[in-house]
Amino acid sequence: QVQLVESGGGLVQAGGSLRLSCAASGRTFSDYAMGWFRQAPGKEREFVAHIIWNGATTYYADSVKGRFTISRDNAKNTVYLQMNSLKPEDTAVYYCAAGRRRYGVVTGSSGDFGSWGQGIQVTVSP
Repeated sequence: QVQLVESGGGLVQAGGSLRLSCAASGRTFSDYAMGWFRQAPGKEREFVAHIIWNGATTYYADSVKGRFTISRDNAKNTVYLQMNSLKPEDTAVYYCAAGRRRYGVVTGSSGDFGSWGQGIQVTVSP
């Protein structure tokens, strides 16, 4: 089992930027895909982005494409989400997630991810 701890959230004005970090421990981080999801008040959790185990491929939700960038540093057991041009509709609790299978393929489905962080609040003011 892997433990995931998010950091870097907070309050920012529309048009601003934040970088979320997710530190992993408990298994070989570099062997697993990682993802970010978010959940806004009153809404279901939704996919934001994912990155495969070696960082060679990334995938984004249409709502964040061109504004958010997911990356990973396997030497630091950390995955990042750089969020630029933030909008009020990006306000949500953001969750880091780890893929279920070693070297496995993931999609935007939360079922592909077996471990989750506790979540971190991101609030974008108008």
